[in-house]
Amino acid sequence: MRILFSGQSYYRKDNGQAVFMIRLAEGLAAAGHEVMALAPSEKGVAARYTVNGVVVQTVPALHIGHNLNITAFSDSLVEATLVEFKPDIVHIQDHLFLNRTVLRLARQHGMRVVGTNHFLPNNWSNNLYIPRSVQGVVHKAMWYNMLEVFNQLDAATTPTETAVAILRKQDIRIPVKAISCGVNQEEFYPRPQLDPAIMRRRYHLALDRTVLLYVGRVDREKGLDDIVDAAEMLTNEPIQFAIAGKGMYRDILMEQVGNRGLGHVVVFPGYVPEEDLPLLMNSCDAFIMPSAQELQSIATLEAMSCAKPVLAANARALPELVEHGVNGYLFKPFNAASIAGTVQLFLSKRERWAEMGQAGLEKSRPHHLSNTVRCYVEWYESVIGRAALNRNLQSDQRLRVPAG
Repeated sequence: MRILFSGQSYYRKDNGQAVFMIRLAEGLAAAGHEVMALAPSEKGVAARYTVNGVVVQTVPALHIGHNLNITAFSDSLVEATLVEFKPDIVHIQDHLFLNRTVLRLARQHGMRVVGTNHFLPNNWSNNLYIPRSVQGVVHKAMWYNMLEVFNQLDAATTPTETAVAILRKQDIRIPVKAISCGVNQEEFYPRPQLDPAIMRRRYHLALDRTVLLYVGRVDREKGLDDIVDAAEMLTNEPIQFAIAGKGMYRDILMEQVGNRGLGHVVVFPGYVPEEDLPLLMNSCDAFIMPSAQELQSIATLEAMSCAKPVLAANARALPELVEHGVNGYLFKPFNAASIAGTVQLFLSKRERWAEMGQAGLEKSRPHHLSNTVRCYVEWYESVIGRAALNRNLQSDQRLRVPAG
């Protein structure tokens, strides 16, 4: 099968959409499929290269923000790529500039187009500091903008049943299926022989404290302010929060931590390269995810695959991964006091940490990346088959001669 991916950020690996797209594309290529990816150019100019079996075609782009690229005037290159590659199916990852062009041109050439939704309006409105008084109107407009694209697709996926329910509530009119983003369990697995001190020293983490690790974008909607507020309530506890990643909100958080004298309780290891991330996760005591806007959370799955207990917000799709008291604990979203109380509960249950980690490992097994790749191949085949059946039915109807 020939599959063409298109997304706002293929080359970047610091957000969930990019991580999902890269791993699925490379997993499909490893399984013997021909895979190509279209994405805005990291350097602004068009280029073509191959990485791990995936041919990547970048298009000229103007970078206007940490996560936003404008790819106007890319029609000729996109069309030439579609005509040359002749994909059996086109898989878009968002509803933004490039993918509007891809959808329009793919349709002109009679190609099947599907999509995966990673979008929630809150992820944008929080970072844009849109006042709460108008967020309802703005979110409605954002959903309209998204559905304008996605309702033209043949079908869509999203990572969890929670995310499916969100789309159906927004009146999506195409078939939607939940397929996990998956986790690479050949990289993320328990490493009991690893000396935690090695990675803790490398990333300047405490050797004598319980380390709670967050990994992901350091942006405003991730709820990291609540971790800083909770840390101020826990200064007498032997803990340390490690906020790993990069984003628009990192400098603001670091300033907050410095101004409040919390530098020994909250630290910022920065962006952790993929070769170090499984080792760092194995070197910490637990994973924490305060975001109330997760449609799945790949980083949470990775921590579970490393047999780490998880402390997470009781919001959106996180309760599908974290069962309170089984593989971790859930706390109230947007509530620093609840985070602090949950951390204290976790500290009091040290004898259960290994048990909770093992429970998380078992819960992560169905999310193995190979299962995700298999599910997507089956889904692509069903969409292609359904489209072929519809074409045959339409052809039969045109050939029928009215009786009489």
